[in-house]
Amino acid sequence: MLLHPDEILETIKMVSNENLDIRTVTMGISLRGCCHPDIDTFNENIYDRIMYYAKDLVKTTDEIQSLYGIPVINKRISVTPIAIVAESCEATDLSSVAQTLDRAAEDAGVDFIGGFSALVQKGLTSGDLKLINSVPKALATTSKVCSSVNVASTKAGINMDAVSLMGRIIKETAEMTKDNSGIGCAKLVVFANAPDDNPFMAGAFHGIGEPDCVINVGVSGPGVVNSAVRALKDPTLGEISECIKKTAFKITRMGEMVGKEVSRRLHAQFGVLDLSLAPTPAVGDSVASILEAMGLESCGTHGSTAALALLNDAVKKGGAMASSSVGGLSGAFIPVSEDEGMIRAVRRGSLSLDKLEAMTSVCSVGLDMIAIPGDTPSSTISAIIADEMAIGMINRKTTAVRIIPAPGTQVGDMVEFGGLLGAAPVMPVHKFSSAEFIARGGRIPAPIQSLTN
Repeated sequence: MLLHPDEILETIKMVSNENLDIRTVTMGISLRGCCHPDIDTFNENIYDRIMYYAKDLVKTTDEIQSLYGIPVINKRISVTPIAIVAESCEATDLSSVAQTLDRAAEDAGVDFIGGFSALVQKGLTSGDLKLINSVPKALATTSKVCSSVNVASTKAGINMDAVSLMGRIIKETAEMTKDNSGIGCAKLVVFANAPDDNPFMAGAFHGIGEPDCVINVGVSGPGVVNSAVRALKDPTLGEISECIKKTAFKITRMGEMVGKEVSRRLHAQFGVLDLSLAPTPAVGDSVASILEAMGLESCGTHGSTAALALLNDAVKKGGAMASSSVGGLSGAFIPVSEDEGMIRAVRRGSLSLDKLEAMTSVCSVGLDMIAIPGDTPSSTISAIIADEMAIGMINRKTTAVRIIPAPGTQVGDMVEFGGLLGAAPVMPVHKFSSAEFIARGGRIPAPIQSLTN
């Protein structure tokens, strides 16, 4: 592909002035050959397998960053869901596996490692239960490990027993990391329709249909899109959509170039390019600001869901035109703590938990990085999860919940996490109980939309 000098200068401007970056280069590694009944041997197998594939990941990615002058913010690893490969392990506590993953991530020099995960949308095995019950201790005793649990899908329905369990696990995780504002919950996400190739944390894992080793790339550019939209002169919504598509096309081409070169040098298969507008706490690098650039006074006001639908669709169309390898989540993220525009909207009162839930019906993920009062009952957390899973199940899309019941906090407090995780204003939840509904358990059946064969 030939590049015009103006296009090169435009990309340089995006990087230097508009916060364009490769958010993550994520290496997916299969651990399916690591199974063993003895926990010590199992851990040794896992460490050796990760180091075999990932020993040069950071060095190689840094070389590509220097070569192209494009910042790569995070280097990450995802592995086969541990609940699957630990099924035959005789130990009942799998937190040592998380500690092994943490040690491997530290020695490989990566920022995060995902895959302390379970897929339980239709039921829980003994291995799934071992892993889920180990999550609080695992996240309290590690710094780089991320965990995810898929509790629903369009094909299977919603496993309400797992939803109820995850409400309690989130509360326990918050309590075990209370000295750091419940930060363990920031590394734990509950999914419906989780994708196998997502490079973004906390939900990344290496799907069972994936090869031994693969490179997935996540590109983020809300600052670029925001600048492009604001540069338009009195545009129609159709013109805004076209502008976003063209911008997403350029961002995608850049990301694919980096991903394929990293894959070539590491002799790994190139997987997907995930074009997700993942914001940061930096001013201007905000999805909320894009919606406001379209004409909304404040994100969360009436019209926000429609504006987000336009944004998400245009991003996907632009990415699909640029690459045949677009995958993962690809669209727009709306994490509260990581987006300065979302934080501002919550504090001024235009954005509520209910409105965020409505917006998740058209965005890439779901309720993300939301702080709620520490005394919120686990049944209420489970009910919030159930609502979000229903949106994903019915609409055949990925939805997720990453929620932090920050210990000792009340509505209006600010919870500081630092780095890309930012700071979250504590948001109110409904005071009315959902406990009886959650206690009924069982499974919400798959919808009629699941009958596609």
